[in-house]
Amino acid sequence: MNRFWLLPISLVPLLGASATIIQALAISLCTALLVGLHQALMAPLRRHLEHSPRLWASTVLAAALATCLHLGLQAWAMPLAKQLGLYPLLLALPCLASEQLPAQPGRYRLLGLGLLGLLTAGLALGICRQLLADGLGLHLAALAPGALILLGLLLSLYNHLRPSNTASRRQGTR
Repeated sequence: MNRFWLLPISLVPLLGASATIIQALAISLCTALLVGLHQALMAPLRRHLEHSPRLWASTVLAAALATCLHLGLQAWAMPLAKQLGLYPLLLALPCLASEQLPAQPGRYRLLGLGLLGLLTAGLALGICRQLLADGLGLHLAALAPGALILLGLLLSLYNHLRPSNTASRRQGTR
């Protein structure tokens, strides 16, 4: 399993289940809850397991937590569970991606910032998709390919507005 592919793959639930603001908030909060629980339950196991068994334990735990979340949504929030579809089951992927973070002193701070960024991106995506689909009648925004296009546009806007810290490199000067 290549750890660099896990993070982009973990965007699938966000893209698929963020057609409205409520869905985006729900899937983002479910992601934060699931990743937090996964990290809390894996913390005692990390000391006692080597790399390969730890990966298997992490996979089984992530799948179990995602299944419990999906069943809990079906039991207590059936309309929301129907809107989200099977995307809560794919929330095991961000858990696996967070498990691949290097063991360093700022690991949980980095994970918290990543989850806050995911929540922010999810809300921005949900707001934009709902405004474009309902307000302007752009049907593509309500579909998953439209979410991918919109995410690309939001990321390009973020990169354009973010101040650059690097100096401009010029190949030649005259």
